[in-house]
Amino acid sequence: MLLRMASYNIHGGIGTDGQHAPERIRQVVAELNADVIALQEVESAPGRDDDLLVQLDRDGYRVIAGPTHKRRGVHYGNALLTRTGVRAVRRLDLSLFDREPRGALAVDLEVQDATLLVIATHLGLRPLERRFQIRRLLKLLTAEPREPVALLGDFNEWFVWGRPLRWLHGHFGRPPAPRSFPSKPFPVFALDRIWFSPRQQLRNVVVHGTPLARIASDHLPIVAEVEFVLAV
Repeated sequence: MLLRMASYNIHGGIGTDGQHAPERIRQVVAELNADVIALQEVESAPGRDDDLLVQLDRDGYRVIAGPTHKRRGVHYGNALLTRTGVRAVRRLDLSLFDREPRGALAVDLEVQDATLLVIATHLGLRPLERRFQIRRLLKLLTAEPREPVALLGDFNEWFVWGRPLRWLHGHFGRPPAPRSFPSKPFPVFALDRIWFSPRQQLRNVVVHGTPLARIASDHLPIVAEVEFVLAV
């Protein structure tokens, strides 16, 4: 089974033209045509008919919200979209001191009668935060050894040889890392990443750089193809 997974920092629906246009995010999500999508910087007003997550639910996705705090009365944080069954959901607090609250969604998905653990996150801006947050995630993964497992999100890691990336590569192997930020005029940094274990099932990771994606957010989505094979 070929499984498409994506990660997309939607910047609260604010595009590179400065316009707040969540409908463009919805259109980019449709372009991705992925089975599992991790979203970051999601603004949501639960109960409102024009809420982006409500609209994505109507588009056929199972929507799992992972808000970390409120801004101007609306929820702000992560979300996971999936076309698969959902077996369990955990919301992890990765906040550190007085920095902006951060979190992760750890979701057990049902794929071909197997359980796929997907962890979707958005890490902090400071190196100290990211080191703390990666340690927390790796502690979870080593305390509960699982395969298959996917880790995806905006890792805000500017330093290619920094410890957080080396730790993650040590656990998952080194996947492709296309540049995804900024979306205009052209991407320079690989802030958005996808890891998958077993590593050999990860076929490719590419950036989704359509004209609409380049204006809808300051990040471009990245898409991974996984050759999902059940263990015999």
